[in-house]
Amino acid sequence: MIRDWFFMWRREFANYNAGTFQKDLLAGLTVAAVALPLALAFGVASGADAAAGLVTAVLAGIIIGLLGGAPYQISGPTGAMSAVLIVLATRYGL
Repeated sequence: MIRDWFFMWRREFANYNAGTFQKDLLAGLTVAAVALPLALAFGVASGADAAAGLVTAVLAGIIIGLLGGAPYQISGPTGAMSAVLIVLATRYGL
């Protein structure tokens, strides 16, 4: 299973070059510009502070990116994240 995962990554990045990286970087910055205020707002809306929304969005993005099964996927802060944050804030007193 792990060997298949490495072969998949090797195949995925076989034709990756500086031009592709530049496009990916621009796309990432664009998504961050949209997701950042949304994550901060969800943190405040859930009753926690804005930093909690930001941390949750970053961690969720990393986990989804690592565990996601699709080569191209869209993930980011959503309204459901507010519900998760308020439960965690209530339980752990954040």
